[in-house]
Amino acid sequence: MILTQNLTHRFGKRVLFEDVNLKFTEGNCYGIIGANGAGKSTFLKMVAGEREASDGKIIIDQGQRLSMLKQDQFAYDKYQVLKTVIMGNKKLYDIMEEKDAIYAKPDFSDADGIKVSQLESEFAELNGWDAETEAAQLLSGLGILPELHEKLMSELSPKQKVRVLLAQALFGTPDILLLDEPTNNLDYDSVAWLENFLNNFPNIVLVVSHDRYFLNQVCNHIVDFDYGTAKIYSGNYDFWQESSTLALQMARDANKKKEEKIKELQEFVQRFSANASKSKQATSRKKLLDKIELDDIKPSSRRYPYIHFKPSREAGDDILTVSNLNKTVNGVQQLKDISFTLNKGDKVALIGGNGIAQTALMDILSGVTEADSGEFKWGVTTIQGYFPKDNTKFFQKEENLVDWLRPYSQNQEESYLRGFLGRMLFSGEETQKMATVLSGGEKVRSMFARLMLQEPNVLMFDDPTNHLDLESITALNKGLIAFPGTILLRSNDHELLSTVCNRVIEITPTGFIDRTYTYDEYLVHPEIKELRQKMGAIIEESSYLGE
Repeated sequence: MILTQNLTHRFGKRVLFEDVNLKFTEGNCYGIIGANGAGKSTFLKMVAGEREASDGKIIIDQGQRLSMLKQDQFAYDKYQVLKTVIMGNKKLYDIMEEKDAIYAKPDFSDADGIKVSQLESEFAELNGWDAETEAAQLLSGLGILPELHEKLMSELSPKQKVRVLLAQALFGTPDILLLDEPTNNLDYDSVAWLENFLNNFPNIVLVVSHDRYFLNQVCNHIVDFDYGTAKIYSGNYDFWQESSTLALQMARDANKKKEEKIKELQEFVQRFSANASKSKQATSRKKLLDKIELDDIKPSSRRYPYIHFKPSREAGDDILTVSNLNKTVNGVQQLKDISFTLNKGDKVALIGGNGIAQTALMDILSGVTEADSGEFKWGVTTIQGYFPKDNTKFFQKEENLVDWLRPYSQNQEESYLRGFLGRMLFSGEETQKMATVLSGGEKVRSMFARLMLQEPNVLMFDDPTNHLDLESITALNKGLIAFPGTILLRSNDHELLSTVCNRVIEITPTGFIDRTYTYDEYLVHPEIKELRQKMGAIIEESSYLGE
């Protein structure tokens, strides 16, 4: 069990959260949500003992083993992959190392024999004989193939390292499991495996995630960091949305009724306080007036951008024809004979374990790069808008956001540009921020503003939710659902793909699959499962990433 008592944290004069009193119990998975900067990751670090609170305390039952997903990908470079996972249980790993060191001695003494006997007993109690098997199963479930298990961490790609560190956090069934964005860099199959693992996990899980579908699948409680404090809601993310919205509306309605009553009493007191025959009633109303207190509704830290893509004209029926595109990147063929026709109104989920292939296709279609062979043709009435995965080149010039946005707008007035930036949550002096110093989330919102001003009737998005908080992801989701044009969308956000797309194109190592299904239908369709296996789609992405 974990208890927080009047937990408070400040950065200088700014209060991140205060008087947080929460109780976390065994067998529950708690999704921790809140706007960027609300204190989610800070809270996890406090529970892990990596950061101290300004006031209050955290109480954890004695003897509980805590495990947290590590973020430093280079910390274990000199260790083997399998050993790195076992390090998730430090006590077990230390026993293994000490035991092996004694056995390796050339002059094995009687004292060594006694010591190693004690270590073997502790090793068995900690289920040490099954440690390597469990570690291997965790790695395989997360897409790390057996031939990588004996390699050094330094030989793995960044994406593979993240998965090994996740396996390390999961290893040995810790009493308390802390996960900060665990689905980052996981493909669909690995995320599904993790969901199943957490649904069967018997102890306490605290997870920070911007993946709404994942939160719905694994969490039975939501911890909402907002209004300068934190509150636990029973249920998953969707239930939190409904119940928190309802609770806030009820509080506002109650205040409105109180305000109406206050106004009525004030008018009565003002009218009759000087009237002798009514003075007694006026005094009674005044006492009642003094007793009415409005509920203190603090302003929410959540802010939702206004994302609305409005085409300048409607596209004709001829949208896009792609014929036999091939592309090799870093010596690995990523696109092989890709052919399809994009129809008016199609909203396509572009998927596949290989992110490099998807980006290569979008870069070709947007004119950023050229195919090795094959061709494509856009319809004459189309206006394409492209959101690239790497937006670095757009933010290299020293200019404020108003001037950065100006080239994309027909209306050059500063008041208009400032207003438009305001929709993307840049208000007041924030519009004067230099483009070169924007955060990842600010750059993404700026790119959305650019796209909206271009007024395309065809949108191409390559991983648009990266760096975004839940509020911005929700706003983008609504904007894409409402968009009347054609969409080609690559994303790891299950909710986004399932609610926006009506067609799926999956790029595989040997070709592609193209079906007019929703994303959810595609994932469970028996024919598609068989086809994906035949075409090598269900494999670890790194085996054909060329990383």
